[in-house]
Amino acid sequence: MKVKILAFGIAKDIVGGKSGEMDFTENATIAQVKEALTQQFPGFEELRKFSIAVNESYQEDDYVISEGDELVIIPPVSGG
Repeated sequence: MKVKILAFGIAKDIVGGKSGEMDFTENATIAQVKEALTQQFPGFEELRKFSIAVNESYQEDDYVISEGDELVIIPPVSGG
């Protein structure tokens, strides 16, 4: 199944652009998405942690994605 990927901040630099699509099997979880992103884009290994929102809502690693979902990669934020 295809899902849309949006990236911001350093994540955008790691994937080489702001948006794209990825294919996943049925019943794929956020944890599997993170693993696939790290395998395809090794720069994610350098991030201590990153979050993923699905259709504008933050989701935990056990959340199951669906065809046509929009996944947003949200890198850690720092500042003050």
